[in-house]
Amino acid sequence: MQVLSNVQKELLMLYSNDVSEESLLEIKALLADYFARRASDKMDEFWEEKGLTAQAMVEWADEHNRQ
Repeated sequence: MQVLSNVQKELLMLYSNDVSEESLLEIKALLADYFARRASDKMDEFWEEKGLTAQAMVEWADEHNRQ
């Protein structure tokens, strides 16, 4: 038997309440925004760690065009 994660348990408690379609869409948007911000923060950390710049991104994009 697979145990539910803490996030799954919390969401099940939330969804045990009947919410409107509008509220459900708002909740989905909040979750999407949360995970998008976390991904963006992780990318920012990666860029800082590697010392990357906007110019590096331009150069990487140009590499594809040279081949």
